[in-house]
Amino acid sequence: MPASYPILLDVSERLIVIVGGGKVATRKALGLLLAGATRIRVVAPRFDEDMPPDVEKIEARYDASSLEGAGLVFACTDSSQINSQVTTDARARGILVNRADTDDDMPADFVNPAVRRLGPVILSVSSGGTPGLAAELLRQAGEAVDPRLIKLASILQTLRPILRDRCGLSPDCRVRVFRFLTNDEALMAIERDGRAGLIGLLKARFPELVDQPIE
Repeated sequence: MPASYPILLDVSERLIVIVGGGKVATRKALGLLLAGATRIRVVAPRFDEDMPPDVEKIEARYDASSLEGAGLVFACTDSSQINSQVTTDARARGILVNRADTDDDMPADFVNPAVRRLGPVILSVSSGGTPGLAAELLRQAGEAVDPRLIKLASILQTLRPILRDRCGLSPDCRVRVFRFLTNDEALMAIERDGRAGLIGLLKARFPELVDQPIE
């Protein structure tokens, strides 16, 4: 891919079609389930024994009708010809497609970067097609992350909507609160007392939050 635009995609309601039933297709299906996908259709004449049970299995050879209703497509067969056909058919329908092999004449629309999940935090790295390098870069990035920031991310999954929508804060105050959350004083409060410690510190530093029910 000569150029790429990084994106995190909500796959929870999107129908995803995987063409191919081997090991690569199985890894794709497992990764999609981990990302919250609930509608996965796998089309293949046969399926790897580790293919997860939470997918719809269509035991058939591929044809274009297999893509009906798809919002995302993965071409994962061991045939470059079939993968190219899947790519052509998906593009004709305006569907983004990924393919497991490489073909300069019919390239994929997107690639899957190396991914590491740290609670609610997702780290991803792409190195231009060198998986080993991407994995090493991701390992180093993961080791550099302050674990207190991971705890903060978990707390903010529920605390952020309260601070944003229910506390009646001015836009300027919201900016100051959210900036404060990542300073060392806030992180030390999380380390000592978790969510309760962070909320106590916020109320001590921001008078606007003293009477707010944010526990």
